[in-house]
Amino acid sequence: MAFRRPRSTRSLAALTAAVSLSLMASLSGCGLGTAGGYVPGAQLAGPLRDVKPLDGVSVAVGSKNFSENILLGKMALILLKSDGADITDLTNIPGSASARQAHLEGQIDAMWEYTGTGWITYLGHDKPIKDPHKQYVAVRDEDLRANDLVWLPPAPMNNTYGFAVTQQVAKKYHITKLSQLKDVPVKERTFCVESEFANRPDGLNGMLKTYDVPQGKSDGVPQGNIQTYQTGAVYDATASGKCNFGEVFTTDGRIVSLNLEVLEDDRQYFPNFNVSFVVNKDLVDQHPQIKELLAPVTAKLTNKVLLKLNAQIDVDGREPADVAHDWLQQEGFIE
Repeated sequence: MAFRRPRSTRSLAALTAAVSLSLMASLSGCGLGTAGGYVPGAQLAGPLRDVKPLDGVSVAVGSKNFSENILLGKMALILLKSDGADITDLTNIPGSASARQAHLEGQIDAMWEYTGTGWITYLGHDKPIKDPHKQYVAVRDEDLRANDLVWLPPAPMNNTYGFAVTQQVAKKYHITKLSQLKDVPVKERTFCVESEFANRPDGLNGMLKTYDVPQGKSDGVPQGNIQTYQTGAVYDATASGKCNFGEVFTTDGRIVSLNLEVLEDDRQYFPNFNVSFVVNKDLVDQHPQIKELLAPVTAKLTNKVLLKLNAQIDVDGREPADVAHDWLQQEGFIE
């Protein structure tokens, strides 16, 4: 997917260098050059009905420029607007580096971020923490100390890397988890991956080693069994049988629409990418009800929920703001 966030182990400084000129231009001109669009109005309901109003409080919410992050940004904007805040929609910022820099510089007050991205990409650590809660706590504590950014409790969803198969492949090889790759005949261990993932030190090669089928080995995964594709083309290639195992992102709506099944990463090779609403410390200290506003919504954001919501955007072509509004209403958070 062209809209995916970077998953590099480089430091933020290295990441932002490539975009610094364009970012500075956007910040010094008419503000961030996003395509935020509209934010529906509503009234808070259910568990949010008695949240203290944010009447007149100015809040600028950003997001990166991929569907899920825009969707989540719209959810936050709808909730804040419904509670009386004076919102600025800065969703759809091009790239993680630009979005993060805007947050650090105070151009935006809040946005949804992923724990793995925070730990590896932004804070510069080389190795992820396998336990999801410990990963969140480590990111929360370090980013608060270093940057005065408050990571609110994360959602249960985990939008990480994974490998998917068709229902036919799952049944043929009786495979539900990655540790069973070694039980699949060598010639049938065929993979469709992005070129970036194929070449990253923490990508395909490491995954295959972790699951005892090393790349390039005659008894592992021969080089000829690996096909590389442009971002996003992997889904159709996997569904059409061009390979048996396709690299995916675990909350991508195309998994649902193409009836693919994600294999369990039972040795926990891939980092955790749980999403959290991240707010500037001054803002949340002055208006702690922001925590109350987001907490019950965040708790509902499972992989199953986001798979369905993302599919409405990427497959059905709906606007993220409409998908966000309808789901919040369906769950009884607004009326």
